[in-house]
Amino acid sequence: MSDFAAPAADSRADQYLLPKLATGIGLAAVADFLFYGQRLGLSVTVFAAALICISLALNHALIDRKRATIAGIIVIAGLLPTVEDLNVLSLLFSVLATTTGVALLTDPETTGPRGSVSALCQLLILGPLRLPPDAARAVRGPVLARELVRWCVPLAFGAVFVILFARANPVIEQWLAALYQDRTAMHLDPLRALFWAIALLMIWPFVQLRWQHNAIRIPDSMAFPVASDEISLGLGALFSPPTVLRSLVLFNLLFALQTTLDIIYLWGHVALPAGMTYAAYAHHGAYPLIVTALLAAAFVLIAIRPGDAIAQARIIRPLVYLWVGQNVMLVLSAILRLKLYVGIYLLTYWRVTAAIWMGLVAIGLVLIVARIALDRSHRWLIRMNLLAVLATLYVCSLINFDAIIANYNVAHSHEAGGAGVALDGAYVASLGPQAIPALARLASNPYVAARLDPLLEQQARDMASWRNWSFRGWRLQRYLDTHPISYAPN
Repeated sequence: MSDFAAPAADSRADQYLLPKLATGIGLAAVADFLFYGQRLGLSVTVFAAALICISLALNHALIDRKRATIAGIIVIAGLLPTVEDLNVLSLLFSVLATTTGVALLTDPETTGPRGSVSALCQLLILGPLRLPPDAARAVRGPVLARELVRWCVPLAFGAVFVILFARANPVIEQWLAALYQDRTAMHLDPLRALFWAIALLMIWPFVQLRWQHNAIRIPDSMAFPVASDEISLGLGALFSPPTVLRSLVLFNLLFALQTTLDIIYLWGHVALPAGMTYAAYAHHGAYPLIVTALLAAAFVLIAIRPGDAIAQARIIRPLVYLWVGQNVMLVLSAILRLKLYVGIYLLTYWRVTAAIWMGLVAIGLVLIVARIALDRSHRWLIRMNLLAVLATLYVCSLINFDAIIANYNVAHSHEAGGAGVALDGAYVASLGPQAIPALARLASNPYVAARLDPLLEQQARDMASWRNWSFRGWRLQRYLDTHPISYAPN
């Protein structure tokens, strides 16, 4: 029997884990050499071929001539497009060919489309979750193994948060740049460490093959595959109470640094370091902060499940509340950054949408705290978020955003004496007739006056038939009837 068919607890299989872990790290180094900081091309084909060969060598492939021929044809056909040109489709085909080829040569039960889908799920979705427990068994020392697993999540998420904070905060970015200039820390690169971690997670299922067909059931309707215990076991190893506690302590410290800097510079207007402006600080990253808050919400939802021991722990709950509170502060800072940015570069529909989205993220974070405090289910949380989204959409359906954007842009534009940039008349005119009152303030400007005529004609057409009537359009017409527009001379 090949070792990929052995149970996870089999000691004979465990003796191969350490060499396989070393091989996986070696392949991660190859991936770093081929991909990190490089344009992708033939390197994808080379790495896929190397991954297949090493996977078959380490897992004692059960090679059948017929299956080997089919697998070879699939692999060659799948990798050929990456030789021709690397794009999204060719990359997708290379992934499918690699997983299908390995499955055909190592798993006798992989047959047909359903078997291929099952192999894809096990190698690309469930497989990466096996790395932490497998690494723990590989090092053999029970204390060290537990410590490695417990620090895996905090350090991985912490690295991601540091990267996002560096994108969102030029002060932190400046600190990291100074750290890189120090020769003792010149090789510390959070992005590269994250690349290695992701690469090792994706490589490990091919290095340590373990097919479990009872873990995946593909229904005849080809609905979403259902995992039995594999995901829960993987999450249980990754999100144990000690892991969650360490994560929350580390995350609170990282977020406290970002929150303190925002309070000092963004809200308190304290003088920034030399060579840095408030505009650069505000513009640097509203959106990375929202991504950070969403990742934080995902962590809480995965790690703090209703009714489990972690959710009931007294020491963890205050840390969760503190961290979510800091995330709400991050969202408020992101909204302020967007406001300062809009003050210079004016409003667009996208920026209005972003502000509304940020508000919904803040509401979602507060609802997560309510779910934990009230011991509610995930279903309750989803229902409350849906209600918040529907209520927001309903209110938005009653708001005249066209007029709001046009009025703001005209009032704050350079032409009107505001602090903003020059007015983009074409964009304001694209908002439709509701922009007429705002543009009328600058009707003496020939550039703006040229945009008014088409809008007035459109408004006249809209009001000519009862079929086009709307209360908003009627109010606009009443305004136009009582406020004649003075055009610029030709």
